[in-house]
Amino acid sequence: MHKLCVTEDIPEREARAFETPNGDTIFITQRDGAFFAYQNVCPHLQVELEFLENQFLDRDQEYIECSTHGALFTVETGECISGPCLGQSLEKVEITVHSDGGIYLPE
Repeated sequence: MHKLCVTEDIPEREARAFETPNGDTIFITQRDGAFFAYQNVCPHLQVELEFLENQFLDRDQEYIECSTHGALFTVETGECISGPCLGQSLEKVEITVHSDGGIYLPE
């Protein structure tokens, strides 16, 4: 397993980007104590989601937002609920949270 960070690195209703061992960029966000990870790629134009570093959420920190065209995605499922990729979803990344507080990518 590859340790990405610890839970304290990702405050509630915020998100952080990480590079995986294979060179992909993913981001992790926290909602109500649960952690969700997705590939940092919009399904509409295949571009990275954030314009500014670690700015993956909308102004209200309710939804994941693509800075290129404003598409909104639910945090829990990654499904697009508004914008040109309506009905598509972000690619979920499997992570595990261990009792030591570490967030890991399975190998």
